[in-house]
Amino acid sequence: MSTCEPDPHKAPLTDTPLTQEGRHRATVRTFTPRWRMSQQIQDRMDTLLPRFAVPTTPLDSAEVFGRDVPVVLEIGSGYGESAIAYARERPDHGIVAAEVHVPGVARLMVRAEEEGLDNVRVHRGDAIEYLVQCVGADQLEAVHLFFPDPWPKARHAKRRFIQQDTLDMLLHRLRPGGHLLIATDHAAYADHVRGQLEEHGDVVVVEGERPTWRPSAGFEEKGRGAGRSIHEFRVTGQD
Repeated sequence: MSTCEPDPHKAPLTDTPLTQEGRHRATVRTFTPRWRMSQQIQDRMDTLLPRFAVPTTPLDSAEVFGRDVPVVLEIGSGYGESAIAYARERPDHGIVAAEVHVPGVARLMVRAEEEGLDNVRVHRGDAIEYLVQCVGADQLEAVHLFFPDPWPKARHAKRRFIQQDTLDMLLHRLRPGGHLLIATDHAAYADHVRGQLEEHGDVVVVEGERPTWRPSAGFEEKGRGAGRSIHEFRVTGQD
């Protein structure tokens, strides 16, 4: 079986192409890993990760969640506010929260344990590695990408998560009728997303619909506090 398990103390690999479709990600990092590993965080990872970590084998929802449920992937889940809210709102779905930020993963697992949410799993590592190595065609109900690193400088635009190859990958893994949700508080990133979606072409895009279940804590709250608008995209593949 394939494996996509990361080194728990390092950022995920970036040097060797994973597959042809993962070539962009293999050479261009789309996130900035920064954290300090306190003893409390390490203890939480040691205690909770064995329970909440998604198996690093081909995705099987019955194996992961103990029942056959639609699976949602959140890319860059931060401290887990949105993932926890979704799991609470949709107990009939399973959510896999992919995040490289170890303190965020630790906090998310603590929250899930405190609330008794059995439909939350985490991938501590690069979401693209997980997608390439562990997720097959038509396996995801939805993908959530909320407030990704905007890489605001023009020379860093290639590092933005939404690119032609990542759109191809996500749409391939969404079930028919599945959707991709994107939210950003950076106007330049929103313009970039529009351009990439227009270039891709084979999608239906609805702008401005904010998920009612998503909490405003975190980057959304900070963005609004700074006077920035929140840009929302709902993307589905054309039949």
